[in-house]
Amino acid sequence: SSMLGKDYIVIGANDGEAAIDIAHRQEPALILMDIMMPKVDGYNACYVIKNDPTTKKIPVVMLTAVGYELNRKLANEVGADGYITKPFTLQELLEAINRFLTDPE
Repeated sequence: SSMLGKDYIVIGANDGEAAIDIAHRQEPALILMDIMMPKVDGYNACYVIKNDPTTKKIPVVMLTAVGYELNRKLANEVGADGYITKPFTLQELLEAINRFLTDPE
């Protein structure tokens, strides 16, 4: 996140519960969410965010070290807008961020 701090305001969450809370309080332009998080995993946090009228329009990009199709399918089912598999380069991450922040939808 320190690499992104030059161009973006980055707000971190230590777990899925905190991510949901931050989504409601801060209404970020984009959420980058790891699938593997304590308390509430990324799938469930994404589902809560995407099924709440106040946060459902926030794009959620799932980040994971697991690249199996099943996980990509589940990410789509819970409403994720995108999916990046680790490891990824800073350039790949910035391209994904820019794609979602400039998309008119």
